[in-house]
Amino acid sequence: MSSPIDLLRRQVSDLHQELVRYGLVVWTAGNISARVPGEDLMVIKPSGVSYDELTPRNMILCDLDGKVVEGDQSPSSDTAAHAYVYRHIPEVGAVVHTHSTYASAWAARGEAVPCVLTAMADEFGAEIPVGPFALIGDDSIGRGIVETLRGHRSPAVLMKSHGVFTIGKDAKAAVKAAVMCEDVARTVHISRQLGEPLPIAQDDIDRLNHRYQNVYGQQPAAR
Repeated sequence: MSSPIDLLRRQVSDLHQELVRYGLVVWTAGNISARVPGEDLMVIKPSGVSYDELTPRNMILCDLDGKVVEGDQSPSSDTAAHAYVYRHIPEVGAVVHTHSTYASAWAARGEAVPCVLTAMADEFGAEIPVGPFALIGDDSIGRGIVETLRGHRSPAVLMKSHGVFTIGKDAKAAVKAAVMCEDVARTVHISRQLGEPLPIAQDDIDRLNHRYQNVYGQQPAAR
């Protein structure tokens, strides 16, 4: 019988292929991590390894200080940032990082993506905010993510001049947020080529977000 860590290794490994499928990453850039439920541990992608070579076995197990607990390779260069998020927002179960084209273009401008689409209201409940510029290698990026997203509805942040980080209750939710972030960043960019996008009233954003988060989809059957 597989252990919870083994199952998480497989899930994190498999979900990296979704980043490739949706065109959110190139070469070896980007990464996914997930917190081990009930433990001060996380599973994360190894650094600089091709997506074609990722397997459950080479996912790296780290503690929430970013130190390797189990694994033969070096963990992602963003490990300290992911670990900082887990330490400071306990409800986060996963973190995803991409350099997806359109969202990163907004990040290069240091500009938030305005909430002008119902799909944005549904998934993000607000604009997709911009976090501060930070160098890679320590927990500076993590600090920027936490400062920007704590108390914000959006599960995505555009780190200035860098790219996208998303959070979620689990790895699938964080990957979905990354996919949706790129989709709406592209659509709003195209809209701006035609003219100024029309804002959605805050009350309508609130109602759309509540419906999507609490009513949309299949609900548990009543007993």
